[in-house]
Amino acid sequence: MSIAPDSGLAIVGYGKMGHLIEHLAPEYGFAVRAKFNSANIAGLSEQSLEGSRTAIEFTMPAAAPANLASLAALGVNTVCGTTGWLAKLPEVRATIAFANTALVYSANFSVGVNLFLQTVANAAAAFAQHPEYEAWGWEIHHSAKKDAPSGTLNALAQQIRDSGYTRTLMLSSSRAGAHPGTHEIGFDSAADTITLRHTARSREGFARGALRAAQWIAGKKGVHEFRDILGELN
Repeated sequence: MSIAPDSGLAIVGYGKMGHLIEHLAPEYGFAVRAKFNSANIAGLSEQSLEGSRTAIEFTMPAAAPANLASLAALGVNTVCGTTGWLAKLPEVRATIAFANTALVYSANFSVGVNLFLQTVANAAAAFAQHPEYEAWGWEIHHSAKKDAPSGTLNALAQQIRDSGYTRTLMLSSSRAGAHPGTHEIGFDSAADTITLRHTARSREGFARGALRAAQWIAGKKGVHEFRDILGELN
């Protein structure tokens, strides 16, 4: 799906991800017209959006639901990469429906991670049939990441359970340095160990995935998870 050149984009959360999205946005046909952080988000309005009809939101778990509600009320379709807020998803879903706008959300906007989720689900369904195998999940991120386990590791765990693996699944997290993220799922028996791992080299994959979702969301309605729209992306 193509989008008209210089479509207006608002960035909500102007940290490292926000800066990277701003840098890459022109490649995807977007002109960044508005940028918001904790200092000016209270001023979010039709005027401050400067004509932006699409937003990408990367903030904090406590702030995301209110930000999504404010953007929906202003008629803005939003891509949300904030993690740790999904307990509020039913309320956000109702807000999006009432506003007749659209939201794409994900614990991780890397295309590779979402393909990894599918791979893990397939593996878990197979290992569920063999009780001699126990499972674990582990991840490492940079020391500034707030949630642990990460949204991605929680999503992987949910995929495993949804695939029929009902035995104990141990999760652990590490936080250190500037690591952009590694996620590992393992299945172990007395005879052998099988390990599935995804390692991000930088944040660029996350930013590009979010921008591809922002292209896709133009003209859409409703709430969508990124992994469910992968087949429709350019």
